[in-house]
Amino acid sequence: MVTAAPPDLRPVLVGCGHGTRDAAGRRAVARLRLDVAALRPGLEVVAASVDVQKPALPDVVARLAAAGRRCVVVPLLLSAGYHVHTDVAQAVAASGGLAVAAGALGRDDALVEVLADRLREKGFHAGADAAGPGEALVLAAAGSSDPRALADVEQVGSLLAQRVGAPVTAAYLSAAQPRVADAVDALRSVGRRVTVASYLLSPGFFAERLARLGDPDVRPDVRVTAPLAPHPLLAGLALRRYDAAVAAAGWAQVS
Repeated sequence: MVTAAPPDLRPVLVGCGHGTRDAAGRRAVARLRLDVAALRPGLEVVAASVDVQKPALPDVVARLAAAGRRCVVVPLLLSAGYHVHTDVAQAVAASGGLAVAAGALGRDDALVEVLADRLREKGFHAGADAAGPGEALVLAAAGSSDPRALADVEQVGSLLAQRVGAPVTAAYLSAAQPRVADAVDALRSVGRRVTVASYLLSPGFFAERLARLGDPDVRPDVRVTAPLAPHPLLAGLALRRYDAAVAAAGWAQVS
């Protein structure tokens, strides 16, 4: 007689992205969720978004709660702004205690390592000779009206500066100052070659805007790195956020 394996009682990991209409962006975030599931066999990983895409986060959390399933919402977002403090918090609050929220992916040394890898891909080498004569580095984030999100970006900029041994200017594509284009052009105006480190998780609207800044026909002295995902360090980071939330909730230990 064959006995069925007991159900996995670990809380479901809800990998909650922002959402995008960009096909490459959707694939990148879906790949991240698949990487998370591959790194933790047996853990159920489901998709959700706070905007644009379905399934919407409130619907996913409500469905799991109705089935009596506990879940951890892991924001696949680089900073803790409106979507974390409002959208994720509201979905969790409506779960009747069956859902908890993990922290956003940033700030974390793993993200700094991913940024350093993307810089190396563009020929900006970490170490004592990170920046050649006249070279400057701009960390480009989406931007937020929430000062907590901006503080996250500034902290990552400081960590990146330490990591690569070069000054870093944090700048934003929307909602905050300085704007990336202004920071880039200010540096170019004093004869600096500029490398823009994309602090965006995946391709999409903001990544396209950022890529245009590096058009060699317009700004031959500017280069722009690729978004962070996919990268092998990101799945481990998401799982650390999950584990920390499970432990804080006093739920069963995960393996």
